Amino acid sequence: MEPSVEVVFKTVRDKEFLRIAEKVLSQKRISPEEALYLYESDQLTALGLLAEYINRQKNDRLAYFIVNVQINPTNVCMYQCDFCAFGVKPSDERAYEMSMEEMLSKVESLVRMGGREVHIVGGIPSHWDYNRYVEIVREVKRRFPEVTVKAWTAVEIHHMSKISGKSYEEVLSELKEAGLDALPGGGAEIFSERVRRIIAPYKASAREYLEVHRTAHRLGIPTNATMLYGHVETLRERVEHMQKLRELQDETGGFQVFIPLAYWPSGTRLGGERTSSVDDLKTIAVSRIFLDNFPHIKAYWVTLGEKLAQIALNFGADDLDGTIQEERIVHSAGTDSAYGHSVMHLVNLIRKAGKVPAQRDTFYNVIKLYDR
Repeated sequence: MEPSVEVVFKTVRDKEFLRIAEKVLSQKRISPEEALYLYESDQLTALGLLAEYINRQKNDRLAYFIVNVQINPTNVCMYQCDFCAFGVKPSDERAYEMSMEEMLSKVESLVRMGGREVHIVGGIPSHWDYNRYVEIVREVKRRFPEVTVKAWTAVEIHHMSKISGKSYEEVLSELKEAGLDALPGGGAEIFSERVRRIIAPYKASAREYLEVHRTAHRLGIPTNATMLYGHVETLRERVEHMQKLRELQDETGGFQVFIPLAYWPSGTRLGGERTSSVDDLKTIAVSRIFLDNFPHIKAYWVTLGEKLAQIALNFGADDLDGTIQEERIVHSAGTDSAYGHSVMHLVNLIRKAGKVPAQRDTFYNVIKLYDR
């Protein structure tokens, strides 16, 4: 039998934690200061139970996954951010650019598996023109009209706007006409300008990132949102990041899922240490409690590792992402998560976490339930 909230909270002597918990259980929105208090608290078990209580209200016992493929068309990138081990200069021996046929071959393999989503993000080469980005989307959709195309981060959209002289609305409208169905959430990093000056001084600002997503929502394009944590940011800056997302979600309702991304330092110029498992679980739990207007929280197995992602499904997360097949960005920074998982591997991970596996599409419509 699972312990009730009341039983677990009987062991908690922290009166402020209990006050905030009571507020959460009463379905009242907590403040940034209260979220920070939860983050700094040592009540890990109670925090996880509180987050999981909220998750059950939204998603019952379902835990989602998708059959998808990630395509990183190139690792050549003009920005050279210190936190990133993926992007390289054109002269680097590790530099690559995929041909259109190579990309289409990966999508074809996905379709043969019964997959639904292709996720396209990569470096930002200075020599690509605007039409290259649009043509990739158009050709994937032309050859495989049944596939959902989730492509180009807000940073890439901002870059397209700069090199084309078009507004965000014009860029996104043209991509949508070419077959774009959704935007991924990458490129958010941490919205703190102090932090961005250290880790990514040249890429799109927090204001520009949020404006791209606001524009996408206005055009009916759903998007995801991320937060890269565990480098040089403070806990307060993490909460401020989530606050900006919560405010935009109040305004537009266009975000589908929040994805905390644990920083991997290996091979980066920034360096540092990998976050702790406790920090990872706290980040999942606090985001589930604080982002009360987000329907889903993802425990991205690529950055967390499959075992910790499995635990996170009982700390407020309801999604593991998917089969992915190949991912180069985080793997460049040292993650030892295996490339790609079979459907049944993900199903078994979810079942062993005590949840009901739900295969989904990009928009969280259930395709198949794998209940017992």
